Amino acid sequence: MTKAKRTVLSVAAIMGIAVLAAWLFQRPIGMWLFERGAERAAARDTLKGLPDGLHVGLCGTGSPLPDRERAAACTVVIAGKAIFVVDAGEGAARNIAQMGLPNGRIRALFLTHYHSDHIDGMGPMMLLRWAASGNSSPLPVYGPPGVERVIAGFNAAYALDNGYRIAHHGEAITPPAAAGAAAMPFAIPATPTVVYAGDGLRVTAFPVDHRPVQPSVGYRFDYKGRSVVVSGDTAPSKTLEAASRGADLLIHEALNPVMVKTLAAKLDAAGRKKTAQVMRDILDYHASPAQAAESARVAGVRMLVLSHVVPSMPSPYLNAAFLDGAEGHFDGPIVVGEDGQYFSLPVGSKAVERGSWF
Repeated sequence: MTKAKRTVLSVAAIMGIAVLAAWLFQRPIGMWLFERGAERAAARDTLKGLPDGLHVGLCGTGSPLPDRERAAACTVVIAGKAIFVVDAGEGAARNIAQMGLPNGRIRALFLTHYHSDHIDGMGPMMLLRWAASGNSSPLPVYGPPGVERVIAGFNAAYALDNGYRIAHHGEAITPPAAAGAAAMPFAIPATPTVVYAGDGLRVTAFPVDHRPVQPSVGYRFDYKGRSVVVSGDTAPSKTLEAASRGADLLIHEALNPVMVKTLAAKLDAAGRKKTAQVMRDILDYHASPAQAAESARVAGVRMLVLSHVVPSMPSPYLNAAFLDGAEGHFDGPIVVGEDGQYFSLPVGSKAVERGSWF
C-alpha cells in the first residue's frame, strides 16, 4: 500500500471516528452547544456599542403577502440609547429581540395607520415590553384618531392573558399597572406637526396619501442634527416630500406594479379571481420604486431605503428587476431593505453607515 493510500485511509478513519463520537455523544454535545448559544444571547446588547446618533433597524420590511424572510411593517429608530418603533406588524417583536434590542426598553410606538399588517404584531410587543422589564407603565402608542379604539381592542383581547401571567409570575415580575398599552392620540395633521419631543429628539407627523385609508401619516425623527423619515404606506405624496426635505435617510414603501400585475394575471389563470382582484386593487395606493426615488430626489435626502416591499422578493438577485430603473430618478444610494438591516447616523457626521443586526 502506498503512502498516499495510507494517508487517505487514516483521514477516513479519523473522520469516521469523529462522526461516530458526535452521534454517540449527541446529547451532551447538544447541551454544551445550547449553553454556549444561550450565554451569547443573554449577554448580547446591541445598544451598548452604538455611538451617539440616530440608528434605524428594519424589523419588518414585508407586507400582508406571506413571506418567510420578511416580517410585516416595522422600523426601529434609536435616538442616543432610547428605542422607538414605527408600526408593529406580525413578527416585529420577534425581530427586534433577534436584533439584540430589548423590547422592554421601547419608549414609544408610533402607528402610521390601522391596516392589519401595521398593528397585528402589537400583542407580543406589549407582552415583551411588560413582563420582567422593570417598566411601571403601559407602552405609549401614538397615532392619529382611531388609535384609542385599536389600543382598547388589544388591551381587551389580552386581559385574560395578563391575568394568567400576573397570577403565575407575581406582581413583581408582571406589575398590573404596566400591562398592555396606552393610547396617545393626536389630531390629523394638515401640515407637519410635532407629536413627541424629549431628550433631544423631535418626532413630527405629516399626512400621506393612502386613500381610502384615512387617517394615514408618516413620521420624521430629528436628533442632534441627524434626521430619518418613515413614510408609512402612501402613493406619491407632496406632503411627504416637503416633510423629508434634507433628511439623511428616507425609509419609503415600494410596490412594483409590473410584478403585481404579473402576479394578478397568474392568479387569474389559476382560477383565483378574487385574490387576483385584490392584487389589482392595491396598485393605486402605493408608490413604485421609481416614484419613491423621485420623491427622494425632490426632497434632497442622502439615502433611500425601500421597505414594505410588494411583492415579496425571495432573493436579492431580483432586486434589479424590482427597482426597474429607479436608480435613474435619484443620484444617491438606493437600498432594497431586508429584515435585520441597520443604518447608523452618528452625531457630528454626515455618514450613513449600514450593516445587519441578524
